[in-house]
Amino acid sequence: MAYVVIRTGGKQYRVALGDIVRVERLAGAVGDKINLPDVLMVGGNGDIKIGTPNLADVKVTAEILDQGKAKKVVVFKKKRRKSYSRQRGHRQLQTTLKIVEIA
Repeated sequence: MAYVVIRTGGKQYRVALGDIVRVERLAGAVGDKINLPDVLMVGGNGDIKIGTPNLADVKVTAEILDQGKAKKVVVFKKKRRKSYSRQRGHRQLQTTLKIVEIA
């Protein structure tokens, strides 16, 4: 089974055909098909191709399943005996993708 390593949102993901992966927010509506141009490596079947830095002849197509938010990350600061505390929350925007084609 072939797999590829893609880069999106400043992170790298190892994906294969049919995988569902959550990445940083990408533009598009639910049901749209998008191309992921940054393919760094193709592996599987005993054959590995590594790009410098990208592979130009490999194309990965994904379908957007969901546009949502990740779980909340709570940032809490406190200085003891100084009556200082701050609480802040953050929910990162994310997109859920299903890999539909590796060509």
